[in-house]
Amino acid sequence: MCKLYLNGVLKEFKPGDRVLDLIDEKDKKKYMICKVNLSFKELTYTLTNKQENAKIELFGLEHIEAGRAYEATLRYVIAMAFYKLYPHINIQFQYNVSRSIFCRIKNPNEKMSKYSDQVIKEVAKIIKEDLPIERITIPAKEAIEIYNRLDHTDKLDILKYRPEQIVHLYKCDDYYDYLYSYMLPSTGFLKNYLIRPYSPGLIIQYPRYELDAVIPEFVEEPTYSRTLKDAAIWGEVTKCNTIVDINHKIEHENIRDFIQTCESRHNNMLAELGERIQKQIDEVRLICIAGPSSSGKTTFCNRLRIELMSRGINPIMISMDDYYLSKNEIMKIQKVKKKEDLDLEHINCLDIDLFNKNLFDLINGEEVTLPKYDFVLGKRVKGATLKIDDRTPIMIEGIHALNEKLTNSIPKHQKFKVYIAPQMQSNIDDHAPLSTTDLRLIRRIVRDMNFRNCPASTTISMWPSVRRGEFKWIYPNQEGSDFVFNSSLAYELCIFKKYALPELKKISPEDPEYVTANRLIKYLKYFQQIDDESSIPCNSLIREFIGGSCFEV
Repeated sequence: MCKLYLNGVLKEFKPGDRVLDLIDEKDKKKYMICKVNLSFKELTYTLTNKQENAKIELFGLEHIEAGRAYEATLRYVIAMAFYKLYPHINIQFQYNVSRSIFCRIKNPNEKMSKYSDQVIKEVAKIIKEDLPIERITIPAKEAIEIYNRLDHTDKLDILKYRPEQIVHLYKCDDYYDYLYSYMLPSTGFLKNYLIRPYSPGLIIQYPRYELDAVIPEFVEEPTYSRTLKDAAIWGEVTKCNTIVDINHKIEHENIRDFIQTCESRHNNMLAELGERIQKQIDEVRLICIAGPSSSGKTTFCNRLRIELMSRGINPIMISMDDYYLSKNEIMKIQKVKKKEDLDLEHINCLDIDLFNKNLFDLINGEEVTLPKYDFVLGKRVKGATLKIDDRTPIMIEGIHALNEKLTNSIPKHQKFKVYIAPQMQSNIDDHAPLSTTDLRLIRRIVRDMNFRNCPASTTISMWPSVRRGEFKWIYPNQEGSDFVFNSSLAYELCIFKKYALPELKKISPEDPEYVTANRLIKYLKYFQQIDDESSIPCNSLIREFIGGSCFEV
């Protein structure tokens, strides 16, 4: 017998045992995933002599990777339920509003209302049966035979771009699928979920790791929802809904036309936004812009400024960075003794009173001397003196720009709020939607490499902290927006691949960032690469990450 440590407790095992076999029966479904020494593994991971004295840590739904495995397994079971009941029906999953998944039927003239009740019952049945989910590795030729039998043509298409000659699949009963994620050991681990009709498909909710494994209340977000719907429609019209569609454009169509088509969509959205602001310019005095990390806010602000200038509107930009308090002042407010304990994203790091006073005075025609934050001195100094007329809107951009507390001296009807984020509605295949969060992470990896001499591992290690700030300060205020700008470009991952993929491959399995890097590699490798960047306009949002922007100072 060999020995190892499971959650700090010494356990005996024999080679061939699974991690799951070592967990006490009463706790078996408490955990979703594990870490063997430094590497994350599924609970079905088979132990060998090499795990002698290993340290294994178990994770429940409060951990991000456990949450990802849970969500992927839930999608798997829903797809399995459709296959068992209605094998002729093709479904597609997409990420949706309120931290949920949307499931729609792809077959023309078929309505979800005809099938939803039985599918929901079948999902419950499959979960109750607690069927084992087995990971298998087979030759690509055998995978093709399975996908043909299941009529998974979308998976056959993406398989053409897989460089490896072996394929990983998950088998449950007589159903096979692969969702580019760790999976749970059996269907019975899915204890908590919600599925309900939501025209024209199904809304699927699941426990969120960032909410301590609680399913959030579903909140209607009509502005955000319309943006996602528009993105999906645009993808269908232009045939950019999947990696295969995008690769086809690169292989068989004019790449320059493809790039310019995507850029035209941004141009059209900017024109629409400019027109809406122009129509309300007699009232709009403040344009507030916010979005999560790597949404392209810098380029967007410059392009919006120029769009407004083309309409005879000359906005001024005020930087919220200039209203940061000194670290000593913030320490007193946050009641911490060490500077490293400061929460520098907290809204109380800003001099809200001065910011509101300056905005109020400017909007009411007063001459105002603005502050300027001197990062060398670590404090504010005297800045520019401004006076504006009653048709000059003020633009502000930052993590708190949509927070009413920041601009409480200005009436709501005088503000125009813009939320910017990439709202990609593309899929690897029908059962595996691409994550917009992963897209932003890839953008940030590329930008940090190009402009901050920062390796991918460092960017990935900082990402959880970035995400916590977004959930705390940005997402709660997004639905109050007057306009959502979708900053995604269908061709961008074909550009980012050559920058990000080699760097991600440098991260070894022993590194804590490997799980994230491997997840990004899993789908990034499928994209056809665009090497010629000369077709990308100098004012493109992509230039913010790869360089060559006409807005660079």
